[in-house]
Amino acid sequence: MPSNVKAPRRTSAIVEQLRSSRIYKDYEEAFRSATGMPLALRTRGLGDYTPPHRGDPNENPFCALMARSNHTCATCLAMQRRIETETNIGPKTLHCFAGLCDSAVPVRVGENIIAFLQTGQVLLHEPTKQEFSRSSQLLLKMGSEIDVRRLEETYFQTQVLDRSRYDSILRLLEVFAQHLAALSTELTLKAEEPPAPPSVHKARGLIDSRHHEELTLSEVAKAVNMSSFYFCKMFKRSTGLTFTDYLARVRVQKVKNLLINPHKRISEAAFECGFQSLSQFNRVFKKVTGEAPKAYRARLQTKNAPAAS
Repeated sequence: MPSNVKAPRRTSAIVEQLRSSRIYKDYEEAFRSATGMPLALRTRGLGDYTPPHRGDPNENPFCALMARSNHTCATCLAMQRRIETETNIGPKTLHCFAGLCDSAVPVRVGENIIAFLQTGQVLLHEPTKQEFSRSSQLLLKMGSEIDVRRLEETYFQTQVLDRSRYDSILRLLEVFAQHLAALSTELTLKAEEPPAPPSVHKARGLIDSRHHEELTLSEVAKAVNMSSFYFCKMFKRSTGLTFTDYLARVRVQKVKNLLINPHKRISEAAFECGFQSLSQFNRVFKKVTGEAPKAYRARLQTKNAPAAS
């Protein structure tokens, strides 16, 4: 099968794993509970232009009513195509003909956008009779069969947020998108690796779950019923890394994930991930990433700083 066909399928598989992950499910639940808004994680580039929030517990009843009409559904899907096409570096917000906004936040692996966190179906201003009248007349002109009274009722029940609060919500989604991006990178690397022997697979799972402990090669070898000598050879042959180097890379990646939180101190992250001293951590981090932890944190903060208006 051509690689250009496999790539979207690999991306779709990675995004599906993200949706099924504990971190996404927990965040999704917390986001819906805290904001009252819907949330969707959508794969980019698969031509899936179904309404992003259909069936969501927080789907706006006004949007759900409009989606029943083929004409209005087509209009919403056209906006969906636009938002995926125009979302690039940061969040993109568009407004539908009825004035409701919808926003997409990109999730990246390297330079490539693989998915979007999408939310919206809210108003950034108080609804008015004039605005509803204009929207309903447009719907009738498009040939939509609508219950105007019911539509008006749901329109004026739409959640209203001020711009600053909505921007703060999108900023939270950006931070979460960075967490998902880090997880995506791990999943992508695993997908590209050749299948490992069951013993090595078990060892890697053990390292991942206990990286914060003082984990030794002999302890892991014993857990997979191997001698230290044979385990060392098999692990290096399968992963291309020694046990020590592999453990170091896992710990560094976990630290990088924690440092996405701007309030997490570098020293706290290092000790939480199993490093026994800051000198050891600094040496290992630079060896693995090619830069010092402080330089990495500074670059991360610069990248995530809001653009000047």
